[in-house]
Amino acid sequence: MRIVIALGGNALLKRGEAPDAATQIANVEVACAALAPLAEEHEIVITHGNGPQVGVLALESANDPNLTRPYPFDTLGAETQGMIGYWMLQSLQNNLPGRHVAAIINQTLVLAGDPAFDNPTKFVGQVYHEAAAKQLAAERGWVMKPDGPYWRRVVGSPKPQRVLETRLIRTLLDSGAVVVCAGGGGIPVIRNAEGHREGVEAVVDKDLTAAVLAEHLEADFLMILTDVEAVIDGYGTDDATPIPRATPTQLREKGFPAGSMGPKVEAVCRFVELTGDTAAIGRLEDAADIVYGRAGTVVTPGGNYGGPNDIPIPQRRDERVARK
Repeated sequence: MRIVIALGGNALLKRGEAPDAATQIANVEVACAALAPLAEEHEIVITHGNGPQVGVLALESANDPNLTRPYPFDTLGAETQGMIGYWMLQSLQNNLPGRHVAAIINQTLVLAGDPAFDNPTKFVGQVYHEAAAKQLAAERGWVMKPDGPYWRRVVGSPKPQRVLETRLIRTLLDSGAVVVCAGGGGIPVIRNAEGHREGVEAVVDKDLTAAVLAEHLEADFLMILTDVEAVIDGYGTDDATPIPRATPTQLREKGFPAGSMGPKVEAVCRFVELTGDTAAIGRLEDAADIVYGRAGTVVTPGGNYGGPNDIPIPQRRDERVARK
């Protein structure tokens, strides 16, 4: 299969952990060790979050007395793509000796008039206690919102339209490479009045970008990996129940919150509705079991899934080969 995998922020930095490089590298090594077995059997594209990392760089930039003004978010996004891409590149190469691995910088096209610019919802940076968060909001003009028991900064998160380097990613896949790309949802860019690409102050949701990328790559499976075993109906209540199988309609009817599970559910529903293929949400450590239908929440047009044999891979692969 051709599988697009979106790693959640917890794969790099768990809640409450200091954002030290050594901590994140150790977490990356665990993540790549879990994904390497899939890469031995399937075509793999890996995307990842960058919320904590871009927030750390933004804070450093804002506190640097040598700068006339802090670095813009699109530039910070590019920095995190390079940093995290390097960590993942090296770990995947160590886990897959002899296999080509590529980590590339990507731009994601968004619309200049997207209303998300006026209603920031995307969490970035480290967590703070409420008092510290409100002080930062007053000092720096940041928008801060609750994130579980903590508070975090939020920025605009426009909808991704297309990963501009999709053709390059497809070429790398066709050559047999494992590809790490579209980190942090990709660097948000618009087309300006002259038709030129131009970076904007925003962070694109990486799960929605993964869905767009999976669609354009004609992936067979979209997998969103997070720190919960599955999508939970009634999360946080005494009646909380994991959902093992669902259709997009069934998931949409549940109404998940915009700041956490909502974008993940929207991403898998979008992919399944537009392609008729399969998507899933689950834990990183269950990645292989999710593919075989033994874990996570698997979403299909009809709500049924028994494993890879349910997906017409030979026909899809033949179609891809015929287009080369």
